[in-house]
Amino acid sequence: MKNLKKIIGLLSISLLTLSCQNMDRPELEDYPQDTNLPGGPLKFYVNFDLNTTDPLKLAVDNIKASFPQSNTTNSITGITGKAMQGEGLKHIVYAKPNDWISASKSFTVAFWFKLNGQTKNNNGNNGPEYIFSVPSSNGHWSGAQAMLFFETNATGTQIKFPVVDKNMADTWFTWEGNNAVPGIADNTWKHCALAYDANTSKMTLYINGVANTNQATWTNHGNINMNNATANAFRLGAGPKTVNNDAADDWLRSTWKGGLDQFRLYDVALSTTEVQALYTGKL
Repeated sequence: MKNLKKIIGLLSISLLTLSCQNMDRPELEDYPQDTNLPGGPLKFYVNFDLNTTDPLKLAVDNIKASFPQSNTTNSITGITGKAMQGEGLKHIVYAKPNDWISASKSFTVAFWFKLNGQTKNNNGNNGPEYIFSVPSSNGHWSGAQAMLFFETNATGTQIKFPVVDKNMADTWFTWEGNNAVPGIADNTWKHCALAYDANTSKMTLYINGVANTNQATWTNHGNINMNNATANAFRLGAGPKTVNNDAADDWLRSTWKGGLDQFRLYDVALSTTEVQALYTGKL
């Protein structure tokens, strides 16, 4: 169990009671402590640290005890405890990331990752690898309303974050081309956070607590305005299209092949100080 530190102004400690469990899922046994009170800004959090070999327990959300529907990934040593090891065709599926989609106007996605060189599609050829996706019935060509993936090239790692709102407006928050991030695919643990501020319509990328000088902008968009009603699932470590052997080279079906740990979704844009607290505390 990790010793979770308080993040300034956001997180307080309270024990998650068994009444939060979905009782048709595994019993919790030695369950980690919750990190914020009900209704707090941290909406979804998976740390992969339960002392168990049950794949559903290993990937349980710490906020509302939301168990995944499936988890085909393996467990490895993480930044301070256990972590998820991605692999071709393997990933984790949840019904929803709790109320993150409906609650978010601004938001932050934060996680630790370990990426070893060139990203690959599921056939082993060069391609993207997904941190997460939100498959959707909204009719968008991507089959998603949000997805985050990394793709390495000669200049570094491209980070791409397409989002579709409930009015079918879409944008790509990207760090690519000359703005690709060098040196982060060296097979060591790195912390990443992406914070979207509805007040400025800008997203800030942080690597190891340091803000990238290039901000991605959805000009004058304001609230992120995603559609919880059309969200069909939440996939950790996979793209929005169904992952199967028949279409293993489809870039929308690709899976994460590296390590992933301490995955968090907030419904606020964390400040630089708060992101740095996650990094320095190995949270």
